[in-house]
Amino acid sequence: MRQDEIWDVEAARRYDTPGTGMFALEVLGPTVDRLTALAGGGRALEFAIGTGRVAAPLSARGVPVTGIELSGPMVEQLRTKVDEDAIPVVVGDMATTVAPGTFTLVYLVFNTISNLLTQAEQVACFRNAARHLSAGGRFVVELWVPELRKLPPGQHATVWRSEPGYVGLDTYDVLDQRVVSHHFEFGDGHDARLSRSPHRYIWPAELDLMAQLAGFELESRHADWSGSEFGAESRSHVSVYRWTPAP
Repeated sequence: MRQDEIWDVEAARRYDTPGTGMFALEVLGPTVDRLTALAGGGRALEFAIGTGRVAAPLSARGVPVTGIELSGPMVEQLRTKVDEDAIPVVVGDMATTVAPGTFTLVYLVFNTISNLLTQAEQVACFRNAARHLSAGGRFVVELWVPELRKLPPGQHATVWRSEPGYVGLDTYDVLDQRVVSHHFEFGDGHDARLSRSPHRYIWPAELDLMAQLAGFELESRHADWSGSEFGAESRSHVSVYRWTPAP
């Protein structure tokens, strides 16, 4: 499964859920607040901007936002909200594609760095972030913590969410650090819908090493966008890296 095949016209059409899920105010509010502060009055670049879930409200707060996005249909969905003058987007891979200008902030939200399926591509993503930043700029990564402690010997899958109308299940390949997320959606009848996406999971310590290879230092790590303390039981983290060019 290639990422451009996963994020097709149908996926782009179904992605936006205004006011609920990832688009709920209690989710977006702290995210936009934190990114606005980290931008420090400068320009922001979003890798894998998608349909503009974060970029649109961030731009509305007065932060100039540019995006890089692999999926043409996702960009078309973004264009139903804002035009190219408001949020310019370069179509391409976030690990290699270059957007014009320099930025004080580059950010990746909602586990998107794991869409890159090799360690080399993920390291290249850090280096691409550094390529776009001015001295002292920040790269922000929101990422889940692999739930391998839930896997007893011989088991290869975990249910990470179960609620009316939805079950989320991950299958793990611990040899290659791969996971496939399965999303089952269903109603009262017999019909159900399955969608899947492949990922390469990353431990926080490995992420920090990728950052070092690209010239970053870890500035902070919290369990969420509101600044909760990150600990052994945290299921996700928001990590902020500061880039200082080599002398």
